[in-house]
Amino acid sequence: MNAEQLYEQLKKVQEPKGYYFSNDKTMVLELLEALLKNKERYGYMACPCRLASGERERDKDIVCPCVYREADVKEYGSCYCNLYVSKDWNDGNIEQQYVPERRPPEKLFP
Repeated sequence: MNAEQLYEQLKKVQEPKGYYFSNDKTMVLELLEALLKNKERYGYMACPCRLASGERERDKDIVCPCVYREADVKEYGSCYCNLYVSKDWNDGNIEQQYVPERRPPEKLFP
């Protein structure tokens, strides 16, 4: 599977749930490529914007879509990586602002 195929597959699954890919398709494809590399490397699609440990159980909170996505998109209109966003974020109806890291400090450094 390549990034474009993953894009199409995830778009079909996530948009009905209210999660859209950012309008910056170049960035989105780069993030999806990094997810695919992490899947090769670790056996699971760890968030490309965070440091994975390589231990699935320890990283289960950052397997994409991560457990922080829902709260991030609800509060900021975007997840930490800006991969998944709300329709309002894409349409420019809300301010595009920095999304702070929600992952607990003890998990940040494997």
